[in-house]
Amino acid sequence: MQDTSEPFDRGEPSDTWRAYQGASTGTEIECEGWRQEAALRMLNNNLDPEVAEKPEELVVYGGTGSAARSWDAYDAIVEELRDLADDETLLVQSGKPVGRFRTHERAPRVLIANSNLVGKWDDWEHFHELEAEGKIMYGQMTAGSWAYIGTQGIIQGTYETLAALARAEYDETDLEGRIVVTGGLGGMGGAQPLAVTMNGGVCIAAEVDEERIDRRIETGYCQEKTDDLDEAIERAEAAAAAGESYSVGVHMNAADMLEAMLEREFVPDIVTDQTSAHDALEGYYPSGYTVAEADSLRDEDPDRYVEESIDTMERHVQGILDLQECGAIAFEYGNNIRGQVQDERGMETAFDFPGFVPAYIRPQFCEGRGPFRWAALSGDPEDIYRTDEAVLDLFPEKESLGRWIELAQEQVQFQGLPSRVCWLGYHTGEDGLTERARFALRINDLVREGEITAPIVVTRDHLDAGSVASPNRETEAMRDGTDAVADWPILNALLNCAAGADIVSVHDGGGVGIGNALHTNNHVVLDGTEQAAETAKRVFTTDPGMGVIRHADAGYEEALDTARESDVAIPMRDRGGD
Repeated sequence: MQDTSEPFDRGEPSDTWRAYQGASTGTEIECEGWRQEAALRMLNNNLDPEVAEKPEELVVYGGTGSAARSWDAYDAIVEELRDLADDETLLVQSGKPVGRFRTHERAPRVLIANSNLVGKWDDWEHFHELEAEGKIMYGQMTAGSWAYIGTQGIIQGTYETLAALARAEYDETDLEGRIVVTGGLGGMGGAQPLAVTMNGGVCIAAEVDEERIDRRIETGYCQEKTDDLDEAIERAEAAAAAGESYSVGVHMNAADMLEAMLEREFVPDIVTDQTSAHDALEGYYPSGYTVAEADSLRDEDPDRYVEESIDTMERHVQGILDLQECGAIAFEYGNNIRGQVQDERGMETAFDFPGFVPAYIRPQFCEGRGPFRWAALSGDPEDIYRTDEAVLDLFPEKESLGRWIELAQEQVQFQGLPSRVCWLGYHTGEDGLTERARFALRINDLVREGEITAPIVVTRDHLDAGSVASPNRETEAMRDGTDAVADWPILNALLNCAAGADIVSVHDGGGVGIGNALHTNNHVVLDGTEQAAETAKRVFTTDPGMGVIRHADAGYEEALDTARESDVAIPMRDRGGD
């Protein structure tokens, strides 16, 4: 059961943060070099009021996913980054700067570890005991690694998942005429309506917090809202019948909505969920309460709050199962709601619908493909549009990529630093470069030539081909049963350090909760220099290459084929061993 200790007092919002109110922009820097400047700008971009869910509390997204442990720690990080030399490395332990050492110019400038606990003690109860004492912080995935770029960061992954679903389930290229029902319009879930409509479908999304619906409408991620479920269903059915894309946020609890749909004998084509169910206390709202009432209950009786959250999750999962039984295609979108009710309520049928990775995404992971992303440190949208031109020029054969870029330019509003996401992988061309390396080198050239006005920082989601061990999500149902083997993300982080990435991070928990995942991330700053080019060539070969070897080791033919085609060395396989 999740512990409900009194929260740690993080202090009052920093005057430094108030002065920034987001990342600095332009070509003038306040640090010793662009690698340090990129870290500072990405930290502040995470805490931009346009980007973060509760920046005044240091919370970026996902319930309590934070960028720094306290406001004092934030101030110290900022001061250290400003003063960090080109041959020094800053160590950040769960959002607090704890050390700074002289290393060398090609070493990472920042190393981050968040939320990591030794196995026997790796659970919410022990984590919250330490958190209440101010000794640890929940970094989620990209919150604590300073790589969050707003809801746009998840949008293409959701788009790719739904496109893969359309191909797998309907043998179609899109979801025209299909209705998708889901829950959650927070920092992650808020991407769902737009991802559905970009795929030509219709989305009905439940959200108990009306302000979140309004925010998604304001930023173009959702089209309309209503308190009337019958009205939402009527609009959705009309749009689907006409072959039009449409999205509506329904102001109600997701579990209540699914049960009401079953009572009305309304069965959508697809049902999923992206509430922050990994965190029963801070991320999920129990049924029967308004947001204000639930917040009061959380403060006054956190134990009861957690119990009622888990009760609601049980109904929520049962609603998905019942809709699946009625003919809907069901999948979990990575929030561990199945694991919560299996662990806390002994629900034996919780995993009778699959997670999105084994159902639709794993073949892409086998090719080293995943959510590669980049941000323009200049703050100038034109720099991102120039990168769009570059990626289309480099990969003209990728029709889906071209369609994505066109749709993103039309429909995805920038939040904070202008950014873009694009799924690229390992496959090498005649030049021997991987897709990711080829793109990064082109961007580095454009920065050097002045066609892009300031450096570009390239990072990714932790949810990538070879950087996560998460038995209820990325590594669910691995062919060889190695779902819980966490050596792979550790090797990924070590390899990123050896390759010279500018920031490397290792986290526990992510979107599925403490003890349920280990995952890593990296940043590379493309500042136009030869050193940046060499770093990009190494990191964007080794990083996606980890996805290839991880899945090849598990016996996936797609990964073995990629390894053979792109000359990835796998010692035991190359020598005829296991």
